[in-house]
Amino acid sequence: MKFATVKVNNESKFVMTDEKGAAFLLLEEAAKKMNDSAVSIPTTLMECIQEGESFVEKAEKLYQWSLSIDDASLFIAEEDLQWEAPIPRPAKNIFCVGKNYAEHAIELGSEADIPENIMLFSKAPTTVIAHKSTIPNHQDVTDELDYEGELAVVIGKKGRVIKREEALDYVFGYTIINDVTARDLQARHKQYLLGKSLDGTCPMGPYIVHKSVVANPNQLQIQTKVNDEVRQKSSTEQFIFPVEEIIAVISKGMTLEPGDIIATGTPAGVGKGFNPPKFLHPGDTVEITVEKVGTLVNVIE
Repeated sequence: MKFATVKVNNESKFVMTDEKGAAFLLLEEAAKKMNDSAVSIPTTLMECIQEGESFVEKAEKLYQWSLSIDDASLFIAEEDLQWEAPIPRPAKNIFCVGKNYAEHAIELGSEADIPENIMLFSKAPTTVIAHKSTIPNHQDVTDELDYEGELAVVIGKKGRVIKREEALDYVFGYTIINDVTARDLQARHKQYLLGKSLDGTCPMGPYIVHKSVVANPNQLQIQTKVNDEVRQKSSTEQFIFPVEEIIAVISKGMTLEPGDIIATGTPAGVGKGFNPPKFLHPGDTVEITVEKVGTLVNVIE
């Protein structure tokens, strides 16, 4: 199951599709047509995530029912929608894991830079934009705009002091993030927030894929292309800190809540890692693919 937030005729809707993604079910409209109080659903994807697995069960029932009645008005083709980020305005800053692939830590420094403990920083909610949206070039503040393709985890259940062996029970699903970074700001300010939080520098989507589709988030292929050139190609098997450990560590002193987003780190091959560096320029297309999750595409302004 894949869930997304889109605009149809300039109105925000949330939709569902299967792994083929051929057509998208307008969930709210389907629920109204089915007219069954047992499958009433909220009006936003964020509220649905907060309902947890009861929403997933209702959504699956609605999807199968809608297919059985063969009503084309309940479905919309991709060419007739405009993408929004799955959660257009996260309630919190996005949690981000730094240097979670050893080769990436080395390309930005040396083996001494491979972390022994999880590195965490955040991106502001105002960074979030959608699949196929334009990434601002921010040429007034940076000359070193860089890409970082990442798997992101969407929390589905409130928890604190979550045990590692129970961590995946707290996951709703997975999406893709491009952790766009102004490297010069990052270096100049000696911390990550400004270089990571320029407006529009967190493309997200296209979907949130329910966790039932992903047997193991630590065994997924990930690839980033810039203008069709493969820059990053790796697997989440190369994580230094797997998803379960990330969730456990964050939740030791902070409460994780439904809709919280955790970006799990980027593999080697970022622009700064090349000699000379390959930073992003106006007109560049960045395409990030994560196995079982989808492909996120954006163009630099």
